[in-house]
Amino acid sequence: MAGRVAGKVALITGAARGQGRADAVRLAEEGADVVVVDVCGPLPGVDYASATPAELDETVRAVEATGRRAVAGQVDVRDLDGMRAVVDGAVEQLGRLDVVVANAGICIPRPWHRVTPEIFRDTLDVNVTGVWNTIMVGAPHLVTAGGGSVIVISSAAGLKVQPYMVPYTTSKWAVRGMAKAFAAELAQHSIRVNSVHPTGVATGMGGAAMQEALGAAMAENPRPRAMFTNMLPVDVTAPEDIADTVLFLASDESRYVTAHEIAPDAGVTEY
Repeated sequence: MAGRVAGKVALITGAARGQGRADAVRLAEEGADVVVVDVCGPLPGVDYASATPAELDETVRAVEATGRRAVAGQVDVRDLDGMRAVVDGAVEQLGRLDVVVANAGICIPRPWHRVTPEIFRDTLDVNVTGVWNTIMVGAPHLVTAGGGSVIVISSAAGLKVQPYMVPYTTSKWAVRGMAKAFAAELAQHSIRVNSVHPTGVATGMGGAAMQEALGAAMAENPRPRAMFTNMLPVDVTAPEDIADTVLFLASDESRYVTAHEIAPDAGVTEY
């Protein structure tokens, strides 16, 4: 039986591990070849370990184990020219591009008065400019292909206020708007653009170091911590849960879905 994205080629950023790897593998399982991109180096100011080249290699192996092709590139999403070179080269190898998943991002929780100018700048550079760069280098190939899907990974923090992370929340609301703006103009090329808004996901970003940083912020101002409560009786979701939403948006099953926010968020944005 043909897969749900058989014959398509997808670009995924932040693909060395966690959510990006889950997206790449899920799309490959359903028939897509993938371009997997990650900086594989130190991320600015974060509390958690950065991804490594070995982890990106593991993503490639996981994709190839499904029988699909993977082209990997080590590049910072903040580097527009570098991104363009990697993506153009990968498309030359794989023949086309149909799906763009702008997943790469950072989160540095701090109480509002402990956010430095560097934290604010770095978060917006990666999470907003990086998404713009990703779409700018990917969308021309979707135009050439005659259509496609752009999937921007935002957050529950892009639908609902989340405390202790002013820069992150700012960035995730920004890319929600960016998705809608691109959707309006790319529609003439049969390109759909949507944003995905998960609740907490069990990845390296959300590990012990992140929880420690959040805990320190909560200790200074405990009352808003209840805003992280999911409506469903789960504390955290798995990357594979979010990857199923990405697969839906990448597939033709969502061919008339554009300019929308899709929220696999366990109800946190309504609680």
